[in-house]
Amino acid sequence: MTLVNRSILDIIGNTPMLKLSAFDTGPCELFVKLENHNPGGSIKDRIGLSIIEEAEKSGVLKPGGTIIEATAGNTGIGLALVAAIKGYKLILVIPDKMSREKILHLEGLGAEVKITRSDVPKGHPEYYQDVARKMASKIKGSFFADQFSNPANPLAHKTSTAPEIWEQMDGKLDALVAGVGSGGTVTGLAEFFKEKNQDIQMIVADPEGSIVADAVTKGNYKYEGGSWLVEGIGEDFIPTNLNLDLVDDAVTVSDKEAFEVLQKLLKEEGILAGSSTGTLISGAIKWCQKQDSHKSSATKG
Repeated sequence: MTLVNRSILDIIGNTPMLKLSAFDTGPCELFVKLENHNPGGSIKDRIGLSIIEEAEKSGVLKPGGTIIEATAGNTGIGLALVAAIKGYKLILVIPDKMSREKILHLEGLGAEVKITRSDVPKGHPEYYQDVARKMASKIKGSFFADQFSNPANPLAHKTSTAPEIWEQMDGKLDALVAGVGSGGTVTGLAEFFKEKNQDIQMIVADPEGSIVADAVTKGNYKYEGGSWLVEGIGEDFIPTNLNLDLVDDAVTVSDKEAFEVLQKLLKEEGILAGSSTGTLISGAIKWCQKQDSHKSSATKG
């Protein structure tokens, strides 16, 4: 019997898992969950759906309403996809380092895009999150999605992404590697897997210049105006949705390392992926190569 989906939203999730073979992972096996198989092309489709549906349930988002969000990565596409299907207006504030292709994708889905600076810290009047929050306060009846503190974000991963990985790996997993943008992926995955097995390690792969790795490994951090080319992950602050108590280790990855991995991933594994995936796989490889015994690790593509 052929299952025919009635909405593009029905095919968010249930993405395939692939074992990578082109990289030197030391004594470990490395698996990648191909989140680019989601209709919007990334794992952020999951939180776009979760944030909007939870807002509908709570009544803060009314039919035909306006959604406002700050995004430096794919969350905007996830929200735009869901908003287009459900009939909401969407206004996105994005930093100027976002690729032109993504901006065109967002506009094609009907989102209104406001571009601001990517080289300013939190608290600056042109900081993208502060601009979006101020805009939401001025537009009556609008819903500020606020992926950085909205609990619907980690909920999406705890209830969908993580159970899928657990089933695909038959529960045989030693470590997960994820990046921090809003913090929802790390927290949602870690909450699920720590409940299953406290020995499963949660590893953060962090772009060089971001403060998250220092926060994990040193317990403190100082933002010194660092910037990176990789989109969607890396931060200059610790998001509310990031529970550092659930993170075991962190690995720093340069832009050069990330983009070199992306080239190899396409050439030898046939996978066309975004820049954050390069950081995650590079970080996973670094972690794997430090191990002295066989382990199974997974990340996302």
